[in-house]
Amino acid sequence: MAVNSFIKDCEDPNPLIRALAVRTMGCIRVDKITEYLCEPLRKCLKDEDPYVRKTAAVCVAKLHDINAQMVEDQGFLDSLRDLIADSNPMVVANAVAALSEISESHPNSNLLDLNPQNINKLLTALNECTEWGQIFILDCLSNYNPKDDREAQNICEQVTPQLSHANSAVVLSAVKVLMKFLELLPKDSDYYNMLLKKLAPPLVTLLSGEPEVQYVALRNINLIVQKRPEILKQEIKVFFVKYNDPIYVKLEKLDIMIRLASQANITQVLAELKEHATVVNVDFVQKAVWAIGRSAIKMEQSATCCGSTLLDLIQTKVNYVVQEMIVVIRDIFRKYSNKCESVIATLCENLDSLDEPDAREAMIWIVGEYAERIDNADELLESFLEGFHDESTQVQLTLLTAIVKLFLKKPPETQELVQQSCLRSHGSLKTEFFEPTVLDELICHIGSLASVYHKPSNAFVEGSHVIHRKHLPIHHGSTDAGDSLAGTTTATNLEQPQVIPSQGDLLGSLLN
Repeated sequence: MAVNSFIKDCEDPNPLIRALAVRTMGCIRVDKITEYLCEPLRKCLKDEDPYVRKTAAVCVAKLHDINAQMVEDQGFLDSLRDLIADSNPMVVANAVAALSEISESHPNSNLLDLNPQNINKLLTALNECTEWGQIFILDCLSNYNPKDDREAQNICEQVTPQLSHANSAVVLSAVKVLMKFLELLPKDSDYYNMLLKKLAPPLVTLLSGEPEVQYVALRNINLIVQKRPEILKQEIKVFFVKYNDPIYVKLEKLDIMIRLASQANITQVLAELKEHATVVNVDFVQKAVWAIGRSAIKMEQSATCCGSTLLDLIQTKVNYVVQEMIVVIRDIFRKYSNKCESVIATLCENLDSLDEPDAREAMIWIVGEYAERIDNADELLESFLEGFHDESTQVQLTLLTAIVKLFLKKPPETQELVQQSCLRSHGSLKTEFFEPTVLDELICHIGSLASVYHKPSNAFVEGSHVIHRKHLPIHHGSTDAGDSLAGTTTATNLEQPQVIPSQGDLLGSLLN
């Protein structure tokens, strides 16, 4: 009885009733109803009233979700494509929205079949449909590949007005289209430079909204400045942090600020970062200190200036500031060995305050690397050696490396320290325990690279599967009289392995 009522209402003289009838039938996910929906839907797709047509267009997408094969067999997809050329902009927008949704379940299909004629229809409808429709049309345009730069410029000219739209989603969709088509425009043309200037104001305007909108905008801007930093190179002050910004907005602004930092604005950036490195939020302070270090690494000319800023921060004696700063300076030293060396003496004075493994490792690395310039380098490393067994594995390894560096630079004075390190490290670095399931899998991989890396093969070979022991290809060739190994690989004979690695192991070794 319900189906008969709906079918009857699809013939009602009132277009609102016709549209509601076909929409309701599309929302009822019952196979028997979908069978009766086909004929009324076909009529509504060609209805004289645009409201009925636009409702029917969305109904096709709903029906496709229930029974995709039936939609294709009934030719509804072709009817949707025809609606792209409709005279009503809302019908066009709904047809594009329906085809876009259907395309998500058929990613390799070319349902929209975009061509210059269709694109002109979409551009005509763009300024006359609702915000919802504009977003779908703009997203559709972003998937179109213009045949030449002239067509690309024509599309950009008609999309550019959407940058001033009040809806942030429409603005971001317009930016997406323009960012893609910029690739096709001549880099030295006046229009190209003008378009770059037009992209900056709407992006800046997005940062005046609510914090949630700001965050979404910042995440998108982060991508944009990585691709084309010149768009916002003059707007770096917009990304200076406000005291009442939520922490997630602050962190994102810092990241963008570093990407836009240049020799021209580094003084402003460092002043801003220095101010934020003294606030109470630990995560934000650490990010600010890290940002100063990234600025130094990014611009060699500014490394000394950044080092001076870091040296000022160490005077605060705030523990987490000092520790993060040591890690940052270690990274600067790795990039520029002859920069910021004046801070080494000050760093050594703060040795007792280091309790984070990353900071301790960084400090040990600095002492080992610049041992010849530190008078009491042996005493400093010996102080770390006293608690060797309590350190993390990474700190232990870095400490042993630093002691060897020190010995090579000052052999007579540090021979005893090397002996102590050998005694203390004996057995400390070999204690490695695995979960029972992981251990069982590694046992099944004895004789392969997995047993050497102490990792399952799927951790370093994409698409690898568990290989049982009986599947391992073992070479049982002859060995020397003094060699008791026959077809196994240990740490003592890795240079001449007796195991023939499988194809997956060879690929793993190449990847690593």
